[in-house]
Amino acid sequence: MALLEIFAVLFFPFLIFAFVFLALSIRIINQWETGVRFRLGRYIDTMSPGLRFIIPIIDGVKKIDMRILTIDIPRQQVITKDNVPINVNGVVYFKVADAATAIIKVQDYLYAVSQYAQTALRDVVGAMSLDQVLGEREQIGKDIERIVEAASKQWGIEVTDIKLQDIDMAEDLKRLMSRQASSEREKRATIIKAEGDRMAADNLSKAAAVMMKSPGAMQLRTLQTIDGLGPTASNTVILAVPVDILDLVKNINSAVSKKK
Repeated sequence: MALLEIFAVLFFPFLIFAFVFLALSIRIINQWETGVRFRLGRYIDTMSPGLRFIIPIIDGVKKIDMRILTIDIPRQQVITKDNVPINVNGVVYFKVADAATAIIKVQDYLYAVSQYAQTALRDVVGAMSLDQVLGEREQIGKDIERIVEAASKQWGIEVTDIKLQDIDMAEDLKRLMSRQASSEREKRATIIKAEGDRMAADNLSKAAAVMMKSPGAMQLRTLQTIDGLGPTASNTVILAVPVDILDLVKNINSAVSKKK
C-alpha cells in the first residue's frame, strides 16, 4: 500500500507535466493560413495547414493569412500636372506569396504596402493632367500596381490589383467643368445641325436641277405640296396667280430673248 502511494505521488505530477507539455506543443493551422516556425529566435521552416506539434518555450509559431487581403489607400491630396488640387483614394488587393519572407524582411507588411501604395498614387497622379486622371483611371491603377509590385516582390507579397475609388475636387472647379461640358455639347449640336443644313441644301439643289429638266415638274410639286396641307379648315391656300399663267409669261420671256 505504501508502495502504491509512493508511485502515485511520483506518477501524478509527471502525468500533469506530460499533459501540460502536450497541450502547449499543439498548434492548429487553419486551411487559409501558413505557420512560420522559429526555434530560439531562428527561422526553421513553414508549417502547412493541419494539426502540428512544436517544442514549447523553445519554438514559436507565427500564423500568416494567405488569403487575398484588402487595404484602403486613404484620401490623398494631390496637385496634378496642370496645377489642379484633387483628392484621390483607392484600394489595394494583395496576398502573401512567401510567408517566411513577409515576416523576416518586413516589420509590418500591411503597413508597408499601404504606405508604398500611397506614395505611388501621389507620384503617378501628380505626373498627369486633370483630364488624364479623369479619363484614365484604369491605367493609373495599373501604373500604381506596377510600382508597388516591383518593391513588394522582395517582401514576399504579390499585388493582384489596385483600383481608384473616388476622385474629388473643389465645388467651383466642378461648376466650371460642368459649364465647359455644356458648351462642348452645344458646339457639337451646332456642328451637326450645320452639317444637316448643308446636306439638305445640296439635295434641294439637285432636286431643283431635276425639276428644271422636266416640264410640268414644278406644277406637280406645287400640287403635291397643297395636297399635303390636308383638308383641315385651319389651312387656307391662296394662289394669287395661276401656275399656267406663270408658265405662259416664262415662255413669252424666252421667245423675246431669242428674238433679241
